[in-house]
Amino acid sequence: MGDQPSFIAEARREQIIKASIEALNELGYANISLAKIAKKAKVSTGLISYHFSDKEDLLNNTLTYLLKKQFQYIMERVSQKDSAYDQLIAFIDASLAYQGTHHAHNVALIEIVFNARTSDNVPYYQVSTDEEDPLYVRLQEILRYGQETKGFSGFDPQNVSIMIQGAIGESMLMKGEGFDLEAYRDELVSMVTKMVKS
Repeated sequence: MGDQPSFIAEARREQIIKASIEALNELGYANISLAKIAKKAKVSTGLISYHFSDKEDLLNNTLTYLLKKQFQYIMERVSQKDSAYDQLIAFIDASLAYQGTHHAHNVALIEIVFNARTSDNVPYYQVSTDEEDPLYVRLQEILRYGQETKGFSGFDPQNVSIMIQGAIGESMLMKGEGFDLEAYRDELVSMVTKMVKS
């Protein structure tokens, strides 16, 4: 019973964050406001202000939420595989599947990263941080594991992880009738297999 208020508060925070994702997807970063997010969430702006100090705080929490959801989705699928190669293919498959099934999340993520700014007016995408992207870290671990178990050839895991993540990230921007995500996946898996296999 003692946990009930925090559970309700967490559910309310998530409701507001999901509304901000919808607003970012539909209106874009430049056109959203707490009032518009409140309308989407069907709550008052006062309630948003109770849970988040301001719009920047809400969008920072939204960014954290988006990154966490993406990481969980991919890792859930990777963790079901044993060999490094199977983990690598699961990583690629899950990453591309997430892109294909979470369009609003992708748009919201891009909107925040490319438009939000720090208090020093630095765009988020230019901010250097000591914290490494957990997806990059995990991908490098898979590549190193493949090398340790002699399944992968000798290459720089950091460079190859950047190439793979870059190819995955580009697919996020390639929406439209001419783009076949399944065919892209097959080409990417084929290319990566040639690159990493002993």
